[in-house]
Amino acid sequence: MTVRTRFAPSPTGFLHVGGARTALFSYLFAKKHHGTFILRIEDTDLERSTPEAVQAILDGMAWLGLTCDEGPFYQTQRFDRYYAVIEQWLKTGHAYRCYCSKERLDALREAQMEAKEKPRYDHCCRDLDAIGQNRPFVVRFKNPLTGAVVIDDAVHGQVVFANSELDDLIIARTDGTPTYNFTVVVDDADMAITHVIRGDDHLNNTPRQINMLHALGAKIPIYAHLPMILGDDGKKLSKRHGAVSVMEYYDQGFLPEALLNYLVRLGWSHGDQEIFSMTEMQAYFDLDHLSKSAAAFNTEKLAWLNQHYLKTNDPQVMLPLLRAQLVELNVDLSHGAELRAIYDLLKERVKTLKEMAEKARFFFEIPDSTLVQQLLSAKIDGAALTALKALYQALIAIDTEAWQETALQDCLERVLLEHQLKLGKVGPAIRIMVAGDNNGLPIYALLLTLGRSATLGRLESALNTAGSLVA
Repeated sequence: MTVRTRFAPSPTGFLHVGGARTALFSYLFAKKHHGTFILRIEDTDLERSTPEAVQAILDGMAWLGLTCDEGPFYQTQRFDRYYAVIEQWLKTGHAYRCYCSKERLDALREAQMEAKEKPRYDHCCRDLDAIGQNRPFVVRFKNPLTGAVVIDDAVHGQVVFANSELDDLIIARTDGTPTYNFTVVVDDADMAITHVIRGDDHLNNTPRQINMLHALGAKIPIYAHLPMILGDDGKKLSKRHGAVSVMEYYDQGFLPEALLNYLVRLGWSHGDQEIFSMTEMQAYFDLDHLSKSAAAFNTEKLAWLNQHYLKTNDPQVMLPLLRAQLVELNVDLSHGAELRAIYDLLKERVKTLKEMAEKARFFFEIPDSTLVQQLLSAKIDGAALTALKALYQALIAIDTEAWQETALQDCLERVLLEHQLKLGKVGPAIRIMVAGDNNGLPIYALLLTLGRSATLGRLESALNTAGSLVA
């Protein structure tokens, strides 16, 4: 059997992390078995589907690198096929026209609920002679009345649904447009889908879809219904837990490999391994180790993974991404420190590219003098100021070619020795003078990365007004 999986989002909003996990699992299963991964845009909800939402899905998939082997297919381009199946089923008795008014159906539902019965259609039009009828109608699938649908779900095990509990599903609305559950069935059959991996909110749809697949004479795929993703408070994942859109994570400076690595562990495991390359994911992923329990999304764990990739990825691949984050912050990159040196200095001290860009701003922008003086006032006294002025004079003597970390270290240590001070006495003040913040960066690496000209210029500017801060 050639494995064929599909990711079939509805374009009514962004690509959320739950959808991204479904796409990833479907992608990995197809790749492991040298099969085919299909992207299908289920856009039959004409009122809610938008071109912007379609593009958001495509952008999210592209950023994650989940490239489809076939597609994207659009259901709105397959209406003729759906109409043909509906007409065929009307002729063969697998479907029928229902003329019940909305008022009748509302009254039926209300009566059933008052009687504490499960609301469902009462088959009023199931055997109606439609000849001569000239009223609006929907088309319903004639679901079997006896027997049961047995689903051997790869996650939940065997699940049984009695046909008597299932409704005669509407497959075409009054205006003729086909409905979701019907179009899914036709597409899965036509595209020869072998494995359906999706959220377990679709589990109750599955018996109806299986009955329609039988009506088409199609082979039934293997189903794997994934438990939902919850926030760390145990409630349904939403914006109150942070970003839920895949592209929001891009905006926040997360890397796609980190998000994929995190998502693959939400409901699947391979021993105790936490960090996976894409090659390893494709080699190890299976349906046997999917969890039945809902997974909790932990942003701190994602940030930890992201930091791992920031530290270990090829810097030359990361630099354009850092540049893009700086541009997003409206930082002028036409002058300032060398980007590779900045990346190397910050990569073990931040968790996202956005955080790195924010911490890197001072390399390109002169710190606000008022803020510098305000922060400096709490960090220096007369002895420290005297030492800082001596340090400035000593640094001037180091020419551009000799501006290396060892030379800077020798210079500062000599000044501290002459003035009988420790680095902690002047280190915070140096950082504030050159960076506008006591950011904790190593002094020598900081001055080296900032460069001779910028270092001396900022020190001089701060020292010119620092005298007024010392009594």
